[in-house]
Amino acid sequence: MPATPETILAFDFGLRRIGAAVGQQVTASANPLAVITNGESGPDWVAIDALVREWQPARIIVGMPAHADGSPSEISDYVNEFISELGRFERPVETEDERYSSLEAEELLKSERAAGLRGRIRKEMIDSAAATLIAERWLAKN
Repeated sequence: MPATPETILAFDFGLRRIGAAVGQQVTASANPLAVITNGESGPDWVAIDALVREWQPARIIVGMPAHADGSPSEISDYVNEFISELGRFERPVETEDERYSSLEAEELLKSERAAGLRGRIRKEMIDSAAATLIAERWLAKN
């Protein structure tokens, strides 16, 4: 861990939606923040810029999709382009293995719903929960 604990922003990149979460090394925990639209014209950079300005992260973590065997997934090129564009924020950008993060996030939300802790689960909730898992994985190693 760095001398000063860091705040991080984590993203779960998708071709339609990008989940976002904030994490901190002090507690090694993360919380879902938002879902950013992504489409034909690319990510909503105004929304991403607002998150960076609000949270002032020391670094940005992006989930890197891979197949079960570790080989790059079909959207890896899009994720790499997103990572390249994140360079505009002049912060270190790191990747974290995101295999199964969306499935894990959905299962977590379903168990919370079954326990009466949550109402109906929307796809956007899964995206931001997956970003939270990506942040927590990174924090556990750093």
